[in-house]
Amino acid sequence: MRWTCAPFAELSVQLLHDALALRSEVFVVEQNCVFLDIDGLDPQVWHLLGHGDDGSLRAYARLIPPGLKAPDALIGRVVTAPAARGGGTGRALMAEAVAQCERLWPGHGITLHAQAHLQRFYAGFGFLPVGEPYIEDGIPHQEMRKETA
Repeated sequence: MRWTCAPFAELSVQLLHDALALRSEVFVVEQNCVFLDIDGLDPQVWHLLGHGDDGSLRAYARLIPPGLKAPDALIGRVVTAPAARGGGTGRALMAEAVAQCERLWPGHGITLHAQAHLQRFYAGFGFLPVGEPYIEDGIPHQEMRKETA
């Protein structure tokens, strides 16, 4: 997997297109969830993209700096391409997302808003549930937080 972690202004038009296309394919079409994916935050955040050997986008996450939406750094829009599932791509994505957050914002905790059925997956990276489960866009979610060193 080849990783690119860059702020919005440094993304090529092609990288931005690929990221938005993957987010739409999974969050809107596959999960049948009508929501405003392009929410105005993309220009203010870092984008983590994982490309396979064939050059296709296999994984993506949005890294939100501390203070923009919450005191912690936030990892959001975590997505793997349907063709890349089952081979460890999601685990590689989360390991890289945590590492990038720790590099970009050392000493800050990291929060994410997990789809509830993925709590055990995120717990494997040190994320612990915070508060009660809630519904977002018709899908059960759980806020989770990880302390960093």
